[in-house]
Amino acid sequence: MSAELISILVLVVVFVIATTRSINMGALAFAAAFGVGELVADLDAEQIFAGFPGDLFVVLVGVTYLFAIARANGTTDWLVHASIRLVGGRIVLIPWVMFVLTGALTAIGAVSPAAVAIVAPLALSFAVRYEISPLLMGAMVVHGAQGGGFSPISIYGSIVNGIVERENLPGNEVALFLASLVVNLVIAGVVFVLFGGLKLKGGAEVAQAEAKAKAGAEARAKVGADASATSRHGQEAAEQADEEAAQKEAQKEAQEDDTRLNPARIATLTALVALVVAVLAFDLDAGLTSITLAVLLSACWPEDSRNAVSQIAWPTVLLICGVLTYVGVLDEMGTIDWAGEGVSGIGIPLLSSVLLCYIGAVVSAFASSVGIMGALIPLAVPFLAQGEIGAVGMIAALAVSATVVDVSPFSTNGALVLAAAPGVDRERFFRQLMVYGGIVVAVVPAVVWLALVVPGWG
Repeated sequence: MSAELISILVLVVVFVIATTRSINMGALAFAAAFGVGELVADLDAEQIFAGFPGDLFVVLVGVTYLFAIARANGTTDWLVHASIRLVGGRIVLIPWVMFVLTGALTAIGAVSPAAVAIVAPLALSFAVRYEISPLLMGAMVVHGAQGGGFSPISIYGSIVNGIVERENLPGNEVALFLASLVVNLVIAGVVFVLFGGLKLKGGAEVAQAEAKAKAGAEARAKVGADASATSRHGQEAAEQADEEAAQKEAQKEAQEDDTRLNPARIATLTALVALVVAVLAFDLDAGLTSITLAVLLSACWPEDSRNAVSQIAWPTVLLICGVLTYVGVLDEMGTIDWAGEGVSGIGIPLLSSVLLCYIGAVVSAFASSVGIMGALIPLAVPFLAQGEIGAVGMIAALAVSATVVDVSPFSTNGALVLAAAPGVDRERFFRQLMVYGGIVVAVVPAVVWLALVVPGWG
């Protein structure tokens, strides 16, 4: 067996173990890089570490550090409430509010699972309270996160653009972002229509419904309190009612605090805008800029950001750095060229490209989207270099195929949606997510291949 084939089989084993044993794929990839590099390719430590993506490490740490501060000082909570107020609380628009909100969070640097973890509990609570399909609401949250996930300053966008630059491929950051945004927006529109979005009452307002529910609860509480006061234990019941009233008042004050801007939140919002301007207008490095802004915020409000460093997406950092280090070993030992020649050897570039899209979709439905993108794009380099397939369209198709399937309940985002749904039949909801995820895996790679690869974009 050739060394190249062994290295690819080891990569497959890494994906399988990471999926079935819940071990961080990056840690496995580092171990695989050491084992394959030393035992199979006869590489020394310096050659193995040559593939470590130092630039992407800084981007991942910097952006997630800044976003952790935004979460700690309540800026993300303010964004949630502001987004709902923006549409006047109209129920028919709430699914789209969740789509836009998660998209905005990932676009400004939140890790996709982090954005879903923030928004999904709120979204699914709305779904149960106002009889919106949980599948509709969950899909809107996940597709929103992926729709904004490839902005030039996002985690996914930074990773893919960094790989493209490292592999000396022609890239287009805006085209990549728009491809993901449009595909997910179209899917969200289809889901909205098919799962009852048009039947939601456009004029009903959340505030009115909440007021009615609150009035009913207060009336029932008053009746209960009156009955308790006349009972043998009326005094104890009255004291308990006072305590509950105090707790409700504290909760109300906390909710009002979430909707109020303060200096720390204003500074954080300014920092997020500054990051966008610095990267897009002045072409500054996203990682170094975000770390600088995060340090300035930490220096001004140390209490808010005390635990921010521990909230950096270290598992994601480990994952992408490990996978790309292993890919660097593959490149060093010639496996990338060998695999690319094998794909090109099919003789039909369009067939090779659609196969790669489906491989990315199927594996990503059960494993890490980031890891898949880090492995597949380098594998596509040799036949992209031949010029028969447009590099920009192919990279966008691979990126979308590997991320749009995160609605699967076996992926992190799908699992977060499943866990966040209150008061639903979880087994039934799991089956719904699994069927929906299977349809996405079957249909979307072919569609993006037809739309982005066949026309030869880039």
